[in-house]
Amino acid sequence: MYSVIVVPPGCEGPDGQFRIAAGERLAFGRAIPGSGLSIAHRGVSRVAGEITAHRAFWILSNHSADQTYVVENPEGAGEHVKVSPGRLDAPIPFEFSRVVLPAAGDLLSFEVWAPRHRYGPRAAGSCSAAGATTAPAFALDRTTRYYAVLAALCEPRLRDDPHAPLPTVDQLVERLRSGWPAVHRSLVYWNIDYLAVKLGLRPGPDVAESGPRRGGKKESLVSLALRFDLVCEDDLVVLGAAPSRAAR
Repeated sequence: MYSVIVVPPGCEGPDGQFRIAAGERLAFGRAIPGSGLSIAHRGVSRVAGEITAHRAFWILSNHSADQTYVVENPEGAGEHVKVSPGRLDAPIPFEFSRVVLPAAGDLLSFEVWAPRHRYGPRAAGSCSAAGATTAPAFALDRTTRYYAVLAALCEPRLRDDPHAPLPTVDQLVERLRSGWPAVHRSLVYWNIDYLAVKLGLRPGPDVAESGPRRGGKKESLVSLALRFDLVCEDDLVVLGAAPSRAAR
């Protein structure tokens, strides 16, 4: 039974995909003999690399002498793994991946899917070990105003571009107004400060230590939220309908 699917560039259906089982390998490059993945571009090494399937993930070997490969998580708001030249057996944990190869001024890519990810039970009491309940890492209430502010901060990078600029406070006010008619700049500033304290990015008000400027707080909040999935695209429902492109 296969555990990894490799989707070549321009592939339009399952007939052109490669399915490899745990322990099997698939070489890729410009001049791959046999049944490997051929990428016909003069900037790609003759034997550029190799993919090895495991049960729930895969590993990538970079056989290039001077090119770093990047494996992107298309669903991860900028999450990626860099595989340096000559690196062997780099583990790739993403369920959906895009392998990007720099090639003589071009960026070529193909996809790798690992659809057989497994997850353990998450229900309370599923573990047989007795003892006190583990405290949550980030105690966020998704029904609160502060969470709506956090979601609005993260929205551009979740919906559009993992490198999109963060919204200004005025843009946050406008985005939040439909569900929070009384919102104004001071309330948004207050919630940004509160989130920074709540998520441990700056000390509380009883500590005489100045925190970063709000611009830095916003960037730190969004980075933390996206890295640990504190806000996902499904959570943007707290903001109501997405704004039109013309309104952005």
